[in-house]
Amino acid sequence: MFKRRTFLVAFAAASIGLQAPVPAVAQDMVDASLRLKWLTQAQFAGFYVALEKGYYKDEGINLTINPGGPNLLTENLVATGADTFGLSGGTDSVFAARDKGLPVVCIGVAHQVTPFVFVSHKDGPVQSVADFKGRTATTWFTGANHVLSAMLSKVGVSPSDVDIQPQQVSVTPFVDKQVDVVTATRHNELYVINERVGKDNLNLFVPEDSGVSFPRDTLIVSETTAAEKPELVEKFLRASVKGWREAFANESEAIDIIMKISPTLDRAQQEFMLREVRTLMTAGKGSTDGLFAIDKAAVGSANDLLAEYGVISKPVELDAAFNASFIESIPLEERRL
Repeated sequence: MFKRRTFLVAFAAASIGLQAPVPAVAQDMVDASLRLKWLTQAQFAGFYVALEKGYYKDEGINLTINPGGPNLLTENLVATGADTFGLSGGTDSVFAARDKGLPVVCIGVAHQVTPFVFVSHKDGPVQSVADFKGRTATTWFTGANHVLSAMLSKVGVSPSDVDIQPQQVSVTPFVDKQVDVVTATRHNELYVINERVGKDNLNLFVPEDSGVSFPRDTLIVSETTAAEKPELVEKFLRASVKGWREAFANESEAIDIIMKISPTLDRAQQEFMLREVRTLMTAGKGSTDGLFAIDKAAVGSANDLLAEYGVISKPVELDAAFNASFIESIPLEERRL
């Protein structure tokens, strides 16, 4: 009798249109996207690990990761709403975007120091930053160009006196001495150049040696998203930090995930990249304040330098451009390695 009664109640409920409750997680899922600054590689392993492990879904986010590409400006895509989140060039590109009126906000800084250097041949004409004048240099017009401009201005060289060209994916033009100076990240291009030219045959021009330091790989959102969807921003950061901690704890598995997406990558180089990225992410404030910490002192110094040398028209309002409240909402012990 009990079973029959239960069946009749269920049948009656169905007859009047009642439905079983939908799980809360399914109801609350929010679509969002993350635009990277470059193509899939170990530089972004933590985000892919978080996606693979379901950390974003655990936070109610249906995230799509969109790779970047040559001379693609992440700030533009985030400012216009084409992407929800972005990993942009760096603090310098955030300043440049704000200077142009783009409504983007930095919510976290991955690389706590400048991750790239400028490279010339030891047997070539460029032996100092001052020697860049009248020569050909290639760089990325997604922020690295601003770092280069500041370095040149420091030694009294106008950027207009250097033939600065967009840098291609391949470093072959530099290897073949078709260009005098090339930009190389420590975790990627420098590895390739060292292999092809030889470490002892190169001059490295480090931004910090010129008194220029720009933390890089900045996580950004639009002002609208920051103001209207703060919980989404916090959830995204929490999942991302978890993904990065997992990537560093299990490097081999993280590389497996990257290689599954881009099987043509060189595994040894990707392993090297992930180790170098860990060094960059745990330098400076990253060691004490955890992953994606925003060092206002370092950021402020870069801001003043860019304004001093005319890279931006005037200093940007730091509190409007860099908001540490979202990353700091995550307990410190969950952000530290």
